[in-house]
Amino acid sequence: MGIGMAKNLIAGGFELTGFDLRAERLEMLKALGGIPADSLKTLAESADFIFVMVLNGTQVMEVVAGEGGLLHSLKPGSTIDVSATIEPKEMRAVAEVIKAKGFDVIDSPVSGGKSGAENGTLTMMVAAKKAVYEAHLDVLKAVGEKIFHVGEEAGVGQTVKASLQALIGASFAAIFESLVLGSKAGVSGETLYEVFGASGVSSPLFLNCAKLILDRKFKNTGSHIGTMHKDLGISMALAKEKGVAMFTTSAAYELFQSGISLFPEEDNWACVKLLEQIASTEVTW
Repeated sequence: MGIGMAKNLIAGGFELTGFDLRAERLEMLKALGGIPADSLKTLAESADFIFVMVLNGTQVMEVVAGEGGLLHSLKPGSTIDVSATIEPKEMRAVAEVIKAKGFDVIDSPVSGGKSGAENGTLTMMVAAKKAVYEAHLDVLKAVGEKIFHVGEEAGVGQTVKASLQALIGASFAAIFESLVLGSKAGVSGETLYEVFGASGVSSPLFLNCAKLILDRKFKNTGSHIGTMHKDLGISMALAKEKGVAMFTTSAAYELFQSGISLFPEEDNWACVKLLEQIASTEVTW
């Protein structure tokens, strides 16, 4: 996600410095025209707006406030944008630490996956003070196509994302099950794809997901199973915190729990293979 966003920021005319623990990612950044930093300290000293795109809340807090973290070297007047997907309560905790040091914070999880990051077409759920949001809209537009100001308080962006992931995860589970059902009953994958794709439930999500399954592409498609499993865990944690029953999302979460146990190095669509094993069928064209 980060390298795709970096490419579009550079293309948008921004001078970009980036840091990653992996040397190969820094080399990729350099090849794009960015400036690799050798530490978070170097990054913080050179930037006035920083995207934090990591996997989870623990990593966000470590990057922001851990030993050698951004807050120890950040220039006055700088802004930190958390574009990673984390728990709303984690986002609120990070925001408090950032604001306590006198810096602005933006809570802006994204949707659109690897392709959205690479093409600059991400959907962004932005929570920030309106003045802060408007002051940095040009930077946000460099990486996102559909930008929604969903609130002024940190955590609201993550709450919207958690709700969205519940819908996406449940949709994936329904797609997997319906394709396996039709396949087991003797219908060709091509027929299922054409009919479902022309129905009222057709969507870019269905068309992309179903085609990858039918093509048997379960690796390196840009949507790792670990990320969706983590995101659904966030949705379920929020539901527990708020006392909301999540019958369908909980089933999707358990499916992804099983999927990641069996196929930890594969992508979301690999979950269909578990259902195929149970039904003794395979969804193909």
